[in-house]
Amino acid sequence: MIFIINVMKPFLFSLALLVLIAPAGCKRVGNAGDSPGSGGHVHTAPHGGTLVEVGNHAYNLELVRDGVAGRLTVYVLDGHAENFVRIAAPSIVLVAFVGGERRPLSLKAVANPATGETIGNTAQFEAEAAWLKSTAEFPGQIESLAIGGTTFQGIALYLRK
Repeated sequence: MIFIINVMKPFLFSLALLVLIAPAGCKRVGNAGDSPGSGGHVHTAPHGGTLVEVGNHAYNLELVRDGVAGRLTVYVLDGHAENFVRIAAPSIVLVAFVGGERRPLSLKAVANPATGETIGNTAQFEAEAAWLKSTAEFPGQIESLAIGGTTFQGIALYLRK
């Protein structure tokens, strides 16, 4: 009996350690507004927009619509939506599906002298379209986007109010 207890001690210690460490990761909160496939994993969008997970928790895109200006801004963020991630793309092509139609938007890179961001080294992209003034929500897709040396294909999204 003592032999079995001595053999089991390292296993029980490892199990106890795992139970204590596992919850230390990202906060998981169930939310009716979670995007499909998010598994209840939620982060706060820094500009109050819609977060779209890219990769397996590698990055996020934040979509922010300005209905008055008819502008859509996309910010490239890290996996926790806390830090900007600059990318080399001069633009991001987003295809929105509105009223049964495909509506492509070419979001252009935005330079910012205050942060040192330049075209080809920025985390902010913008596009304007008249239909964005009256369309608050829509599904869409970014066909291809390179971030941090990885090219992501078919990034599904849903812009929410």
